[in-house]
Formats: sequence, C-alpha cells, structure tokens
Amino acid sequence: MDSDSEIAYDYPRYRVYKNGRIERLVADTFVPPSLNPQNGVVSKDAVYSPEKNLSLRIYLPHSKAVEEKNKKKKLPLLVYFHGGGFIMETAFSPIYHTFLISVVSAADCIAVSVDYRRAPEHPIPLPYEDSWDALRWVFTHVHGSGPERWVNDHADFSRVFLAGDSAGANIAHHMAMRAGEEKGRFRISGMALFHPFFFSKAPVEEERGAAAAMRYMKGMWEIASPNREMGVEEDPWVNVVGSDISGLGCGRVLVMVAGNDVLAREGWGYAAKLEKSSGGWEGRVRVIETKDEDHIFHIKNPDSVNTRLLVQSFAEFLSDDTSFL
Repeated sequence: MDSDSEIAYDYPRYRVYKNGRIERLVADTFVPPSLNPQNGVVSKDAVYSPEKNLSLRIYLPHSKAVEEKNKKKKLPLLVYFHGGGFIMETAFSPIYHTFLISVVSAADCIAVSVDYRRAPEHPIPLPYEDSWDALRWVFTHVHGSGPERWVNDHADFSRVFLAGDSAGANIAHHMAMRAGEEKGRFRISGMALFHPFFFSKAPVEEERGAAAAMRYMKGMWEIASPNREMGVEEDPWVNVVGSDISGLGCGRVLVMVAGNDVLAREGWGYAAKLEKSSGGWEGRVRVIETKDEDHIFHIKNPDSVNTRLLVQSFAEFLSDDTSFL
C-alpha cells in the first residue's frame, strides 16, 4: 500500500494520509453575511490579505449601522479566532456565524471574525502568521482612516479584546503575546479564552483516565504541525502553561473551562500561572467553569441554557469592567 492511500489519522470528520493529503469528510458550509438584521446584528466581509486571498467577517449592531448619530458612540471591538483544531471550520461556518451574532447582540460591540489558512495544507505556524496579519489590518483603522467604514466609525480602540475557542483560543493567546512584544503599538484591553487548546504533561493517573480523548487532541496537533522538532508536550506553541507568559499584552483575561473537558486542567493552569507571574504580567484573571459540559459545548449547542449564561458572562466582560472584579 502506498502513501497515497495509507491512512495516518482517521477521525470522524476527516482523514489524513501518510503523504500529508487530507480528506475532509464534512464539506465546508459558507454562510453569507447579511445586511438584513439577524437578532439585531448585520454583517459583511472584507479582505485583509489580498495576496493570500484571506477575508474576515465584521459584525455590527443594526441600530449603529443605520443611525448616523450612533457613530458618535464608539463600541468595544472584539477580534475573534475560530476553533476547529487548526484543521476544520472557518470564520464563515454556520456555528461561528451564529455564535458571533449572539455575542454582538448581547454585548453591543463590533466584532471581527478572522479566517486563516488551515493545516495540514498550511501547517503551523502559518495560521498564526495569518492571524497576525488580520490583527495588523484591524489596527490600520485606529485613526479612523482604515479601509472599512464600520470599523472606522464604530470601533473604540481603547477597548480592544481578543478571543477564541479551542485552537482559536490558542491563537488569541499568541496574538496577545506578540502584541506585548510590540510595546504598546497594539493596545489590547483584554482577552477571553474558551476551552483553550493547550497541552502540558498530565499526571499519570489523569492521563490514563482520559487516554482516548488525549490521543484525539494530540493527534490534531500532530496533523497541524507536521514539521515540529519536538513532542506535543514540549512544543511551546501548544505547551503554553509551561512557557513564559509574563509578557502577555493585555490587562484582563477571562478563561472559560468546561467540567467534562479533558483540556480544562490547562485552562486552570494557565490562569494560575498568570496569577503567580512576578515582575511581569500585572493584570487580572478570572476563570468561569461550566460543570457537566464538554469541550466547546457553546458552539455545538447554541440554544442551551448554559450557552446563554456563558454568552452573558462574556458580554459583561466585554462591556463592563466592574463585572470583572
């Protein structure tokens, strides 16, 4: 059997062959943006990297889009990175379109949902490079002279937030770290990580109890980063808790974890490391745990009670600093 037909990873939604080819078993579904309000929110797409043919989606409360007087009231700006293990989903997938609409409606903010190239066709670190290009594009609007009128007219660049779920949370963290290295060029107020895709060495008994789930998660990283020179647990792109994160470039961090998620330990560990940071990061961190729920439950079950509570907590984080105390 040659590598063209020999399977290296066989997952429910995709197969990866030993020659690196991927077969996505679930076709991507593109949901178009809409200027007709959905839950009071309108949306449109914009190209942020013409040379790579990469776009993002902008979401805005409809009332702000149609009323000229509302241009005077600037809104918090959310930059969101979708999940999918670096392999599946896009910023234009139905599940992310639905989630961003619910967040913008609840928080009365403007949001930019970033699409980036996916592995294994575009392996790590290319998704990070694309995401950084998108963030730089967003900040071309800081003086009100960028290419997109909605961002110029409505975004408050004193209240910029990064967020993402799973692999997108991993990306958001690395964008905040890079923003910190820029020494104030990109001001980020806060960051929210939903069930972050981080790994570090787990205790033997914990690893044994969640062996299948951990193999599944680690397999995704092996697919996304085929050129890595070290094991999953040593790779600083994903072993964030074992890395120096004191240079994080934001003042507030919200970490969401799910009680039944095999990666919940990493979320708690990340928050604990920030709290113990000495001589480096001096912000505030909070963890919200949703018990009896699984990884990215809020994306899979958008109408559940727990999802509504999670979105409300996120909206409060974006709109009211006092709620974070």
